[in-house]
Amino acid sequence: MNFRQLALKNIQGNWHRYVAFFLSSAFSVMVFYMFGSFIYHPEIANGNIKAASMVKQVLFACQILIVVFSFFFVLYASFAFLKTRKKEFGLLTLFGMTRSQICRLMFYEQMMIGLLSIGVGIGTGMLFSKLFFLAIARLLQIDSPIRFVVPPQALLQTVIGFLALFLAMTLFAMFSVGRSQIIALLRAAKQPKKPPVASPWLTVLAVVCLGGGYYLAFTTSLKLILQLMLPIVLLTVLGTYFLFTQASVAIIHRLQRLTGLYYNRTNMIAISQLAFKMKDNARTLFVVSVLSAVILTASGTIYVFYKSSDQQLMEQLPNTISFTEQGLNAPRGIDPERIKAVLTAEGASLAKELKIAGVQVPLKLDGSRASDITALLISESDYNRAAEGIEYAAPLQIAPGHAVFSYPYKMSDIKLMEKGSQRTVQLNGQTWPLEMDGQVTGAVINLMGEASGLLVVNDGEYAQMMGKVPDDRKIVYYGFELNRWQEHAAAVEKVKQSVPEEQRKRLSDRTSYYASTQQSSSLALLIGLFVSFLFFVASASMLYFKLFTELQEDDHQYRALMRIGMSVSEIRRIINVQIGLLFLLPVVVGAAHAAFAYKTLANLLSMNVWSYGAMVIFVYAVLQFLYFLLTRRAYMGQMKSL
Repeated sequence: MNFRQLALKNIQGNWHRYVAFFLSSAFSVMVFYMFGSFIYHPEIANGNIKAASMVKQVLFACQILIVVFSFFFVLYASFAFLKTRKKEFGLLTLFGMTRSQICRLMFYEQMMIGLLSIGVGIGTGMLFSKLFFLAIARLLQIDSPIRFVVPPQALLQTVIGFLALFLAMTLFAMFSVGRSQIIALLRAAKQPKKPPVASPWLTVLAVVCLGGGYYLAFTTSLKLILQLMLPIVLLTVLGTYFLFTQASVAIIHRLQRLTGLYYNRTNMIAISQLAFKMKDNARTLFVVSVLSAVILTASGTIYVFYKSSDQQLMEQLPNTISFTEQGLNAPRGIDPERIKAVLTAEGASLAKELKIAGVQVPLKLDGSRASDITALLISESDYNRAAEGIEYAAPLQIAPGHAVFSYPYKMSDIKLMEKGSQRTVQLNGQTWPLEMDGQVTGAVINLMGEASGLLVVNDGEYAQMMGKVPDDRKIVYYGFELNRWQEHAAAVEKVKQSVPEEQRKRLSDRTSYYASTQQSSSLALLIGLFVSFLFFVASASMLYFKLFTELQEDDHQYRALMRIGMSVSEIRRIINVQIGLLFLLPVVVGAAHAAFAYKTLANLLSMNVWSYGAMVIFVYAVLQFLYFLLTRRAYMGQMKSL
């Protein structure tokens, strides 16, 4: 038997240890190749598909992210495999095998796994790349499908990149084993374990860091997020580390003092073993928990923007079609009656029609965004009529001598107009002092350059003010809201074609923005799903590695327990608890981190994101549970006595 055959036999005999690493690596290669095949596709590279330029840049950034993440994942896997093989290498050395021969054996094993991962990953990538192209073409609304090709650049980049990665990690592992002494290799799995001890101060530090990070995340606002983002991340990561290395041991010691629980059936053995396992697995649980938080936060954020894109668009453009005319009695460049006739002919029905007259006035903002802007002065009645049917816009009641500032963006945490502040409006030489009743946020009409906000005044005062303004200075706003507006993009396009070309720049419509918003949000969701699932598979595989590195030691312990009378069902119950906690704790901690991240997102967007975040957490928990069932089955199958 030569070295290549021996390496192949070793891989076959230890396949239960390598399978998670192989599948994770193959999936990374598959995603990397699929992204590369789109980037280097001839139609994309030659610029034949203009809409794909943005997607190309995003996928290239994702490729870099995959390589960086794969480097650390393979490095961790190399450490895990090396730990389980040290005793075996010590025995081989004792039987006369030289260090160079052991390194040669390791080289063959690692490169076989690496080449197999690259081959399977590229093969599955080719198999699914056509579906990937079809999905992107549909999202970009490309008429002709993107043809299937195998770009040589993508193939070469994938092979060279991952081959170099596996080779570097193999050389690192060979160097580590080459420096070890025989006695250290033989005793690697039998090093005595000290009883786990928790530092009270570091336990308190874990609580303080997590509490501080959660508090900042819960209370942060749009104007503070840039200053607080780094402290929130640092406090949360530091608190998570001490949670698993210190606080978890303190909690287990507390459980051991609860005699009613500790001495109930097999709890004494399960809790005692759990104290050592938590200490041994603390760093792994810390890494997986942080990765879980990153996956849940990133996936939840992308999902929120995808699901709320329609709502955000309607908040920015409350009317499906709008335009303005300068002058009250000026000749109409755009005829409102013509617009309604075209819409009716195309089968679109009006939900609301607006005609609002106003005048532009200078206005000074308060707070951190203090500046001089131009506001459109309108009446209380016109505002309330525009706000009808808009969920976030409440009707206003304004007393004479008072006014309300309406800001078109929903940024409730930023005060642009203090209540009780004084403003002065000058129109045609006459001055009107106004006491501000504060601000409301959220657009009720499409403000596309005419003004940065609305200044809403009492109806009587509005009539007096407008009476002092010449008709040619007045601005008339026309707005049309359609029922089921998403279905009438063609009708809106017909309206635009019916308007003289030189007047079209004054016409604003929501449907054109809707198409581009749907494209970008759908693409972000598609790419985010690929990357998030890659992170999930890798993080779950880390738990798999850690569990199987201690398989032989656990097997000896459980066989000893069976010799003193413990039943198979009791042993299985202990195993279920210990493996279950190993997979459950990162989900719980990651979900807690993500929940406060969702709260921060809700503060920034001034919207409810909990239903979307709960859906993402639920899906992640289900996937983790399925991975737990597969891992438990494989683990039970490898237990010699069970």
